[in-house]
Amino acid sequence: MDTASDDIRAVEFTSSREGDSPVLPDLLDQIPEGEEIGSVTADGAYDTRRCHTAIINGHATAIIPVRKNGCPWKEACPAASARNKTLRAPRHYGRAFRKRWTGYHVQSRAEAKMRCFKAFGECISARNPDRQTAGIQNRIALINRFHAIGIAHIVRLA
Repeated sequence: MDTASDDIRAVEFTSSREGDSPVLPDLLDQIPEGEEIGSVTADGAYDTRRCHTAIINGHATAIIPVRKNGCPWKEACPAASARNKTLRAPRHYGRAFRKRWTGYHVQSRAEAKMRCFKAFGECISARNPDRQTAGIQNRIALINRFHAIGIAHIVRLA
């Protein structure tokens, strides 16, 4: 999701038997080469070495909360130092400061966008994979268009 415009920029759908975190590198690969990725926001399910490494390889910042039972990673992984700093930050500064500092509120906007997506229906009626993909892309285009229409433009008068 593009935080400047709140548009959905990449999508990958999986079956209910698969987890979401293994497809994060594929999602990041959908972003064109010339466009920069500032940050990637996700929930604790994406707190894996593979996800953090994919985000660092995309030259982005990971805004992912550490899992409840999260332990520091060994420095062998390229993403270990950034993740270990995130793990230690609440201990030193508190959770509220860390959330404001990292822009964690963006995750709630992404979750709201998913709620809008599911309002169109959670089931995919087409059986052909190409038609399923087209149906998902149509839903996303509608959500992006509805959001663009509904944005209030505020102009200061005095």
